[in-house]
Amino acid sequence: MKTSIIEKADRVIAKTYSRFPVVMEKGLGCKLWDINGKEYTDFVAGIAVCNLGHCHPAVTEAICDQAARLLHVSNLYYTLPQVELAELLVENSFADRVFFGNSGAEANEAAIKLARKVFQDKGESRRYRIISMEKSFHGRTMATLSATGQEKIRKGFDPVLQGFDFVPFNDIQALENALNDSICAVMMEPIQGEGGIRCPDPEYLAAVRKLCDDKGILLIFDEIQTGMGRTGKLFAYEHYNMTPDIMTLAKALANGLPMGAMLAKESVAEAFGPGAHASTFGGTPIVASAAVAVMKAIQSDKILENCRAMSAYLTEKLLALKEKHPVVVDVRGKGLLLGMKLNREGGDMVKACMERGFLINCVQGDILRFIPPLTVTEKDIDGLVACLDQVLALG
Repeated sequence: MKTSIIEKADRVIAKTYSRFPVVMEKGLGCKLWDINGKEYTDFVAGIAVCNLGHCHPAVTEAICDQAARLLHVSNLYYTLPQVELAELLVENSFADRVFFGNSGAEANEAAIKLARKVFQDKGESRRYRIISMEKSFHGRTMATLSATGQEKIRKGFDPVLQGFDFVPFNDIQALENALNDSICAVMMEPIQGEGGIRCPDPEYLAAVRKLCDDKGILLIFDEIQTGMGRTGKLFAYEHYNMTPDIMTLAKALANGLPMGAMLAKESVAEAFGPGAHASTFGGTPIVASAAVAVMKAIQSDKILENCRAMSAYLTEKLLALKEKHPVVVDVRGKGLLLGMKLNREGGDMVKACMERGFLINCVQGDILRFIPPLTVTEKDIDGLVACLDQVLALG
């Protein structure tokens, strides 16, 4: 049966993914089961999407209840779930207003448009360029791949959208040198996920904020992977005693349903008046209901506390493996966004872990990434570490 499904998929679905030869059928918490009944402990979480785990009861209940009430009416009208979600996001962040879309790429597109429009409205049309970081990842639409600091993502799609410059991450002097009177914004991930779990120096983000203030330009944080509790706080910027002007969210916002959001301060958001931007399915009732359940669960179920505790536990275990296995070069990250850098390619280790019932993934070729649900337990971690110990011993 598995072979038949895979053959059908390969015949009719666009070949844009290198998939593992497994058909997932159901999930619960940190566990997944394939169509043959094999159990896996999930340290990928849909690529940092299922922060509350699979089939979280509150999210499932919210989806089912809303599905029986109202699925869609468009943004020609107000709906209660969207308003409630926007209030929760504003009350728990620096922002004053929210725009809803369907994905991280859409949220970043909105941020790019907003940043440019702020200066267009001021009559400063020369200010349209955006600086982003080398090794960044902001999406795969034409605008967001143009803003992505990885040549492999942009390759094959020339000419990319003009107006983006790149500087090294964590290098404040390089950023300062790149600033001129054509720059409207700096766009960056506070921690680079796809770029290799790269964390900034403690003072770097505050220095970026000051530089933007001094030059009168906007600061955009892409928190699509780091947001919604992934780093042990609701948003990663909270670790650094500063705030951006614009922030984008997606991935874990609705715990598996497609949703993106762009949050902004009032002084910036006012540039988006009626007709300036739109999304047919943005903030539709069923997805907004799921996201409301996510926000409430994070606040009431000690999700952030567990994330921080399990981060410390997993980091300690990974560092012990580093001491034991010379193939491990570094362990880094924050919260439950952790990476293990190897001295060689790591793809075969991902496969070996999968064969043993543990799902991890690899970024930048040589960094094993661990992004489990924030509900992960010590028992789950002990199982993963025992698996990694075996796999790393193979060299």
